Amino acid sequence: PFYRPADDSPEIRYLQERRKQLGGGYLPERKVRAKPIQPPAESHFEEFYKGTEGREVSTTMVFVRLLSKLLRDPEIGKLIVPIIPDEARTFGMEALFRQVGIYSSVGQLYEPVDMDTLLYYKEAKDGQILEEGITEAGSMCSFIAAGTAYATHGINTIPFFIYYSMFGFQRIGDLIWAAADMRTRGFLLGGTAGRTTLAGEGLQHQDGHSHVLALSVPNLLAYDPAFAYEIAVIIQNGIKRMYVDQESIFYYLTVTNEPLPMPPMPDGKDVRDGILKGMYRFKASAKKDAKLRAQLFGSGTIMYEVLKAQQILEEKYNVAADVWSVTSYKSLYRDGNDCERWNMLHPVQTPRVPYVTQCLKDAPGVFVAASDYMKVLPESIAQWVPRPLIALGTDGFGRSENRASLRDFFEVDAKHVVLATLHALAREKHIEIKKVEQAVRDFGINPEKANPAIS
Repeated sequence: PFYRPADDSPEIRYLQERRKQLGGGYLPERKVRAKPIQPPAESHFEEFYKGTEGREVSTTMVFVRLLSKLLRDPEIGKLIVPIIPDEARTFGMEALFRQVGIYSSVGQLYEPVDMDTLLYYKEAKDGQILEEGITEAGSMCSFIAAGTAYATHGINTIPFFIYYSMFGFQRIGDLIWAAADMRTRGFLLGGTAGRTTLAGEGLQHQDGHSHVLALSVPNLLAYDPAFAYEIAVIIQNGIKRMYVDQESIFYYLTVTNEPLPMPPMPDGKDVRDGILKGMYRFKASAKKDAKLRAQLFGSGTIMYEVLKAQQILEEKYNVAADVWSVTSYKSLYRDGNDCERWNMLHPVQTPRVPYVTQCLKDAPGVFVAASDYMKVLPESIAQWVPRPLIALGTDGFGRSENRASLRDFFEVDAKHVVLATLHALAREKHIEIKKVEQAVRDFGINPEKANPAIS
């Protein structure tokens, strides 16, 4: 039923000639015309390594501060494309209105209602910000256009798309998948992220699963940073990998609106490497002679609950707990599976050891992880942790409440981290189970409360 003309027939020659005019081959090919850029100066990032000396700032404000510094760079600044779907003031970005302006092809044809304020809404033909209105889908299309300009236009534009994190993977996941397929480069910033950090806005806005959904995107690197220096290290490395080394990857970072004191970057050659690979020891216990030991994993804003739990465990229960900052469960999950696959395919060679196993091989005691996301996220690396891992997370619907009440409800606050640690110690026969029962009473925890995952 099918007819194929001979290779030298007029029909086939015509088709071959058309194909040559289109560039030759028969398989799709992306031709990168943009040249690698020079990496931004280290001076842009040094401020964030020093901490805030007790001043409280949110990780969203850290990002905005870093973005404003990069926009002033004479080389890289003109390449940056901030993309915001309506919430610029929510994210504290109104200062950028005056600094770089909002792009409009016709300029500003009206007087904005905030004209009498210092940081008024300023549109301009040469503006850089893409203020898209309440449309994450439209904003994502702009992100894709800017993130593929290195190939389509030969320009290394660097998009930073910041939005309510609940309205990313859940609302426009298909467009994020399309961006990955088109080898888009750039940074997605999930603002007001986590199930318990955006107080009072209920299940519509409180995101506890975007990092779980991010596991599915092959060329996406996902991070949940807790501290200012972690954000600086990740963004600096991301610019290098995407625009200097020309890797076809893109990034997802979650940032919050909770003001907290930012510590200085710890000393040690492994800290920067650990931030990028997914985990590092942030604070070792000062109790070197304690018989009871624990390893606590913290991420994002819940890191501060873990640090409170470390103090309670040491002062009240004589448990020496080391605190680890887990910046990327996805990176640890990917590395663990990469090692498993390599070992399966190379059975007679020396097995590769996952990074998380290398970090924890000499770590004594029990393991407890807490994050503002679903329990499945830390559980995804449990098989490479030397001993059983107890995961605390925010499975379930969000609630309109304050942060303390939300963290109590989802059982991810300091007292629940302490309780989980004591329970793990009792399970390993290191303490009596009665101490766990007493802790439940001491903390005023209702053991009969509804399960937050299904209530």
